[in-house]
Amino acid sequence: MNSIASRVSSTVFKRPSTELNSLSSQLNQWRGIRVRVFQNNLERALTFMQKQMTSSGVERLIKNEQTHHIKNSEKRVLARKNLERRLKSQDLARKLKSILMKKVRGM
Repeated sequence: MNSIASRVSSTVFKRPSTELNSLSSQLNQWRGIRVRVFQNNLERALTFMQKQMTSSGVERLIKNEQTHHIKNSEKRVLARKNLERRLKSQDLARKLKSILMKKVRGM
């Protein structure tokens, strides 16, 4: 009887899965950022909203979806930065792999 009760309670009282958490975060993202204005202080509310946008990454998303023309020189700079970032991460991965292989082999 106890084993049946424990199985039932474990299925009924499960913690929400990560899928539900990701779904709720997606819903919050679509809702946008809400800011309250206290005592008609619009400037303070705008600065708070800007901080919220930068911390949540909305500002980055907006910047990435630029619709205006990007100069070729800017494209070259961005491409070089992306290449440097990629090479640095590959180098780090190579170093970590060699360290792990040494640990596994017991050297």
